[in-house]
Parts: sequence; structure tokens; C-alpha cells
Amino acid sequence: MDTKLTLKLDQEVIEKAKRYASVKKTSLSRLIENYLSSLTSPQPTEELEISPFVKSLSSGVKIPADYDYKKDRAEYLDQKYR
Repeated sequence: MDTKLTLKLDQEVIEKAKRYASVKKTSLSRLIENYLSSLTSPQPTEELEISPFVKSLSSGVKIPADYDYKKDRAEYLDQKYR
């Protein structure tokens, strides 16, 4: 059941929200309803568990920020096909 709600908001905020809703092709009412719904929905209390397989992929090796993998790959392929 839909119920009317009256809010007092800053005019500039309302105008920005209307433009945003228009771009998203939805109504301002629907936008606010979705936002309030997301705020009040039950949040998972447990964090996602990382599977043993995914954990096994981690090697702990730190890769330098300036690492050029393309150069290393090209050198590897050059050596491989000599």
C-alpha cells in the first residue's frame, strides 16, 4: 500500500535529485523508496568466507608498481622460440 509522505528538503537538493531520477528514468518517489529500502534491509552479519581454492591462488609475492609484464612476456617468448 502506498502512503503519502511530506518531507522538507533544501530546494537545490530536490532539483538535483529530480535531474538524477530523470536520467535514471525513474520517479523521485521511487528513487527515495529504493534508498530507504536499502537502508532498512537486513545486512549480512557475517563476512564472505574466502574458499580454500581462492586462498591457494595467493602466493604472497609482492609485485612492484612499475613492473612491465609485457616486456617480461616478450623476453620469455623470445627465449622460448629461439
